[in-house]
Amino acid sequence: MEHKEINIKGKRICYLTTGQGQVVVLVHGFGEDGTVWKNQYEALKECKLIVPDLPGSGQSEMIDDMSIEGLAEAVKEVILHETASLFFKEREAGSIVMIGHSMGGYITLAFAEKYHHMLKGFGFFHSTAFEDTDEKKATRHKGIEFIKEHGAFEFLRTSIPILYSPVTKEENPLVIEQQIAASRNFSDAALVSYYMSMIQRPDRTHVLRETHLPVLLVFAKFDNSVQLQDGLKLAHMPNLSYIHILEKSGHMGMIEEREESNRILKDYIDSLKTSTYPE
Repeated sequence: MEHKEINIKGKRICYLTTGQGQVVVLVHGFGEDGTVWKNQYEALKECKLIVPDLPGSGQSEMIDDMSIEGLAEAVKEVILHETASLFFKEREAGSIVMIGHSMGGYITLAFAEKYHHMLKGFGFFHSTAFEDTDEKKATRHKGIEFIKEHGAFEFLRTSIPILYSPVTKEENPLVIEQQIAASRNFSDAALVSYYMSMIQRPDRTHVLRETHLPVLLVFAKFDNSVQLQDGLKLAHMPNLSYIHILEKSGHMGMIEEREESNRILKDYIDSLKTSTYPE
């Protein structure tokens, strides 16, 4: 993987890239950076991978607009910068595949809402198109107060283990420890801004209902953040959807069931190579 960076209105935004072929953008979630997708790098080596650190995560600086829509714009700028010397131009339709995890799914949907013409396909792991319920908003507000009182790392140290399934906690606790260790550099401001952006984001189920593109939807049996019964309510919305349920995962299927997740991603991307869809 090659480490690169761009400047967006005076702010440094970093990303990883490798390979040639179908452009695939992997968007990480809350309390993560691009390396959360590291188990997928080798599996997707025949693609042109672009994996940003979202503003405020990893090596990327926060930007002025940290809304879900603002984060989607930052991802767009990374894509245009990285693909400028290749075949891709913004005016060309159906050039990229975008997959988001959790909050990255919200960003993917915001991107698809505004730049649908740029996509060949899109989807998410452990995410939803519904807006937050009142209960979820209240939980996020409590999280914000905890962060302000105890700090970002203490919040992530206590919340990360909840993301994993009982199977992972028993069979592979090291991956949980590794993610906790990797979360030390988050600022309070970044996490608070992410939470506020998620609270304020609108319902985007219309993006799924209106798209002509095939949509990848991956959920998990032990996911407490996006419960399976709620996720499956999205399944009928796209004209064509690929739905997968990970049986041993919580909210981190790309890590917890890496081989199955890689198979799902490869099969989905391969299905797009020879298929055409109406505008």
